[in-house]
Amino acid sequence: MTTTTPDVLAEIDRRTDELIRLTTDLVGFDTTVRGDAREPARDEADLQEYLAARLRAAGATVDVFTPKPGDLPDSPQTPPGLGFDGRPQLVARFAGTGGGRSLLFNGHIDVVSAEPRREWSSDPFRAEVRAGRLYGRGTCDMKGGIAAAVIAAETLAALGVRLPGDLLINTATDEEWNGAGTLASVGYGVRADSAIVPEPTDLDVVTAQRGILGGTLTVAGRPGHAEYPPGDWRTGGAVNAIEKTLPVLAALQRLRERWADDPAHSHPLLPPPSLVPTTIHGGEWWVTYPSSCEVGLDITYLPVQADAGGWASRVRHDIEQAVREACAADGWLTAHPPRFVWDTELPPAEVDSAHPLVGAVTASATALGRTPRLLGEPSWTDAATLTRIGSTPAVCLGPTATRPDGSPTLHTIDEYIEVTDLVDTAKALALAALALTAPAPASVPAV
Repeated sequence: MTTTTPDVLAEIDRRTDELIRLTTDLVGFDTTVRGDAREPARDEADLQEYLAARLRAAGATVDVFTPKPGDLPDSPQTPPGLGFDGRPQLVARFAGTGGGRSLLFNGHIDVVSAEPRREWSSDPFRAEVRAGRLYGRGTCDMKGGIAAAVIAAETLAALGVRLPGDLLINTATDEEWNGAGTLASVGYGVRADSAIVPEPTDLDVVTAQRGILGGTLTVAGRPGHAEYPPGDWRTGGAVNAIEKTLPVLAALQRLRERWADDPAHSHPLLPPPSLVPTTIHGGEWWVTYPSSCEVGLDITYLPVQADAGGWASRVRHDIEQAVREACAADGWLTAHPPRFVWDTELPPAEVDSAHPLVGAVTASATALGRTPRLLGEPSWTDAATLTRIGSTPAVCLGPTATRPDGSPTLHTIDEYIEVTDLVDTAKALALAALALTAPAPASVPAV
């Protein structure tokens, strides 16, 4: 008997309780993202082995691997020598019959901190359904999306659907930090003709996203007793580093405003580039002129601002130039220019709206009665790594991430996912797999 699309959708409906249980099980593993390279692993290995056993039982070949520090592709995303002890990656493959295109479902297993846990209405690591919503840390971002991908693949396998092309599932660590897990997976050889990342998108299709650059700006001062006049800095007088930071911050604000007003720095799907001071630390003692002031920066930038390699060298140059110009009128800052240290850098990415991937994913959501929009992601996801570095055009499509008032549910107290959205995500992914693993058309537009 030939399996039809209605058969697939009906089977996923029948598996709703199983989908809820799977999401609940995944939430029960504490996979809170590490804060730095030295932080020990939590339950990442246990979660990956749980998924591996399940996917093998469904007929997939599964590889759970722990990357070595030297296995990552050369990129500025991660610190040198980053290790993965206790944080394995997983790739499962449901083999196609041959002649079709391959499709990858990618999702991150790490979640942001659940603190302060006392403010949750229920245990964040014991998911529970209330009024049609499944509550728990990671339900929305993005263990629910992973569960939907697994159920979609298992449903097709259970119904005996033999896809022409391979269907892969890659679950990765560290997305909430710097995308290291998917980067390591790409280095291991994980790639496909196209990919869907079931991040929460309100069942819209995210085709573009901004890059991210993180850094620290340090402004030097000179200590002295704060209750005495500072004297002339040219003859050894004290200099207040906090006050000297003010014109630098003003220069960064002006640059942000120029970016926002410049038509060359616009995108039809994305917000303007931005430059936000997010942390500040200065001074040593309350009666001492501060000898330094350190400002943390979060910069988001558009694909058009990336350099030829897809990275942020031109953005860094613009920021440093703006600060140099602001310092030119200040003798101290000219003689002691602020110092930049750049760290996290995540690439922007975009998939052409004419690419078959976009059309197929849009059609899969439309078939469920949705009206999917093409959107941009103001922040960042692993879809950028797959697109930019993994030679795998990737878009995001997943469950709703907003409350009725428009505020986000992800990364919040009492994070939740609508059960109906969880089911629709699984359905949309299954329909997309049916379309995207078919043989390629005569010509495929470039990414």
